[in-house]
Amino acid sequence: MMFAFEVDDAAPRDFAGAALVVVLSREKGARSDLGCDLGKTLPAAIAHVAACGDLLSRPDQLLWLYPALMNWRRETPYQAGRILVAALAGDDADPDLLAERLRLCGGLIAAQLKQVQAREALLLWPRDLNLQPAGALRALVEGLALGSYTFAGYRSVADKDGEARRTCRFRLYGGDGAQDLQAAVHEASVAASAVVRARDMANTPANYWTPAEFAATAARLGRGKRLKATVLDKDELEKQGLNAILAVGSGSARPPTLSVVEYHTRKKDPTLMLVGKGLTFDSGGLCLKPPAGMDEMKYDMCGGAAVMAVMQALPELGLSGLNVVGLVPAAENLSGSAALKPGDVLQHFGGRYSEVVNTDAEGRLVLADAIAYGIATFRPQVVIDVATLTGAAVVGLGHHYSGLLSNNDELASRLVAAGRVTGEPVWRLPLGAEYRRQLDSTVADLKNAADRSGGTITAACYLQEFVGETPWAHLDIAGTAWNFTEKSYVPKGASGVGVRTLLRFLLDWGKNVEAGCPQNPLAKREGRRNL
Repeated sequence: MMFAFEVDDAAPRDFAGAALVVVLSREKGARSDLGCDLGKTLPAAIAHVAACGDLLSRPDQLLWLYPALMNWRRETPYQAGRILVAALAGDDADPDLLAERLRLCGGLIAAQLKQVQAREALLLWPRDLNLQPAGALRALVEGLALGSYTFAGYRSVADKDGEARRTCRFRLYGGDGAQDLQAAVHEASVAASAVVRARDMANTPANYWTPAEFAATAARLGRGKRLKATVLDKDELEKQGLNAILAVGSGSARPPTLSVVEYHTRKKDPTLMLVGKGLTFDSGGLCLKPPAGMDEMKYDMCGGAAVMAVMQALPELGLSGLNVVGLVPAAENLSGSAALKPGDVLQHFGGRYSEVVNTDAEGRLVLADAIAYGIATFRPQVVIDVATLTGAAVVGLGHHYSGLLSNNDELASRLVAAGRVTGEPVWRLPLGAEYRRQLDSTVADLKNAADRSGGTITAACYLQEFVGETPWAHLDIAGTAWNFTEKSYVPKGASGVGVRTLLRFLLDWGKNVEAGCPQNPLAKREGRRNL
């Protein structure tokens, strides 16, 4: 199911669409400030059901009411076909936790509306929460949009109900403040659409989503507003000396690519570089993975999908104060006759040599090439890479937190804050010379893998070798890119994690620059520590 949103100030009683949705605070029930008067009959019906313990007594309770079956006495009946009443799990004192409750509520509502195949719904939502109205509405819209997601898939029998193609038009009651809320709704809708695009890329089977498809997507974006795209094919990768990307893709008949998408504002604005791992399938190469679960290795490009989706969203959001460059090194890691072998030595872009001791530690190879090339080419003030990099991240953090490693405290704290605001939590892990020594090689500058101890950290240490003094952060989303924490707005399969975190980070930084704050607050900040 697809979605569309608009803020409406029409009287809810006159709405004649499929469903009127009323979101209440559990603590206040029908006394919640919805920005309009519900009359007497509807609140009385809600109070009666609540007294029976079937609403407002437990989290996530929902109630369907049907106006045609209710006794309205002297009141004008509501014109909606049905009324869905939803209760928030609690009015939390922490605004970020409350926003997450609103997203979860939105996801539950979306599931109910999908079941009844609603095409239009009007939403009433509480204004008296410990959250600004724009923030509350933004969270609800994200939950509604992300909870509406359906991957069309590949089936010989047509989708008779048209579930994947059907659009539900959400009208959000704004009352007197409708005009002021429109910007928040637009931002949330664009962010959710970007997540949907990332989910679609990742859920597409690897025989359809290939390195060439990343390149084609970048080229398509480059023809749009305010974006420029460059694709480095096999010949150009060889010319530029991006040997690690070439080596990882050498075992496949499908050649690797490096897609570059640029978003420009002003020359004086700082430049931030995003790099997303785009392994469209990872068999492990000659260090072959076990068969169980290998089908999920189509998701090894979720970092690249996140970066591509973020770049597409920037013109729609009108990001200002910041230039952004997105790079996606894409390849298939297979075991063909020309495949990379354990013991091979590669020369990365920039000259550093790496001994390959594990062909299944290929993500850091393509990322290192892309990072080194991007820093030399675009000279960014900040670099953030996103990757499904290590199984160790799943062992250490499960499927609930993404791993964060950084050489800059301020950058790390901003990403932690962005993850908390968006409900995509990250947990910072350390870096240090003691971990880097695990990558010492007897034949090259370093080797691409160490023993199993501290695997997420040593993988980040490998990448750190290629960033120099540039403020840098690495997000390991191996545990959250799919099988993420079960939530009403996160489906099975690809989660799209990282997209909203990155967009929140970029928007906040851009707003700070426009407000006259330092253009690069990370590089010269007192107390900065390179860990």
